[in-house]
Amino acid sequence: MSLMRLDNLLFIIEIMVSLWQIFLIFAKIGAFTIGGGIPMIAAIKSELVSRKWLNDEDFVDIITLSQTAPGLFAVNISILTGHKLRGTKGSVVATIASCLPPFLIILLVAIFFTNFKDNEYVIKAFKGIRPVVVALIGVPVIDMIKATKMKWWSWTIVVLSMTLVCFLSVSPIYILICVIVIAAFISWYKNKEHHDIH
Repeated sequence: MSLMRLDNLLFIIEIMVSLWQIFLIFAKIGAFTIGGGIPMIAAIKSELVSRKWLNDEDFVDIITLSQTAPGLFAVNISILTGHKLRGTKGSVVATIASCLPPFLIILLVAIFFTNFKDNEYVIKAFKGIRPVVVALIGVPVIDMIKATKMKWWSWTIVVLSMTLVCFLSVSPIYILICVIVIAAFISWYKNKEHHDIH
């Protein structure tokens, strides 16, 4: 066996994650992620990248695919991350684990919330949570910008997209479709140019 193949095998063994570990981590993320799927990004980065189960590049790819794929962001990110770690079984376990705690919490809230929804302390607690949710959304965005090392044309797309959505009320769906079409065309053109040269 060559030294390179041995190194690859050792790396795979090192990052091999059990299904039980995946379940525990995603249950923890699901239980303590407040505000939906976007704040989940910070928790996943903290739990998985810090353990070196994912590197920064894998993390950014998973977030990008989760955002563009149809369906709930939290479910998409669980499926893709679980698949990256342990294939189909990992996807199933990660999805169940991330959905189970919120489901149980929402069930309890639906049963008992009417008894204390007008409570002054509960209202203040929810108001206090709002800034935390904003921070949980903002921090991973900054981390992703640093990880992707965006060039001038990437920044142009970001600013243009924000302008169209915020000030001209253009649907993000149309922006995504346009960017996908443009990216596909650029990729096709570069491949064609490469084949023409060779």
